[in-house]
Amino acid sequence: MIAQAVGLALLSALSPTALLIAAVYLGSARPGLTSTFYLAGAVVMSLVMGVVVLLALRSAGLNHPRQHAPRDGLRLGLGIVLLAAGVFLAARKSKPRDPAQGHGLVSRMVGDPAPLSAFLVGLLVFAPGVTFIAALQVIATSQADPEQTALAVILVVVINVLLVWLPITLHLMAPKATERRLTAFNLWLRANGRTVLAGVLVVAGGIMVFDGIYGLAVGS
Repeated sequence: MIAQAVGLALLSALSPTALLIAAVYLGSARPGLTSTFYLAGAVVMSLVMGVVVLLALRSAGLNHPRQHAPRDGLRLGLGIVLLAAGVFLAARKSKPRDPAQGHGLVSRMVGDPAPLSAFLVGLLVFAPGVTFIAALQVIATSQADPEQTALAVILVVVINVLLVWLPITLHLMAPKATERRLTAFNLWLRANGRTVLAGVLVVAGGIMVFDGIYGLAVGS
């Protein structure tokens, strides 16, 4: 259970937008304070939505063995949505642009770095996507005890915000080197962010579709 949830959480964490915004905040006048508030918003949103999804699926009884058909149907449905989104994104033709400019409101707030706006950006950017929900449903539909469930949710949340806390940690240890590497990597992301995101969606969708079909076929 944990291994599959962690794998999907890693895919969910691969967000070009999240990393580019972290780089902007780390290059601001108050990098430590601003990026910490950004991380706080990301953690709060991820944790709250993790609890909401967990309680919703558990209240529906999808963790009970006899509910294998609805449980596997949910996984199949999530997988199809992810695959469709990935294929659509890969097929869509448009000029490369900075992924951080994907939302007008977020773009304006990121352009004027401040702790409070950084917290709000964290909330907005980490509003749950289908890949994150897919990771949470693995936990919610398992028969793990409360302690294992809580540990798995916390682990998924920590991984989901990986591209926020990892740059902050590296910046604390080696500010100049981290800024140089982030700048170089961001140039690559601006050109390839769409491809990266499409690949993540297709891989996560393939995992969920296989899992759902297999579960429905074997009836377990």
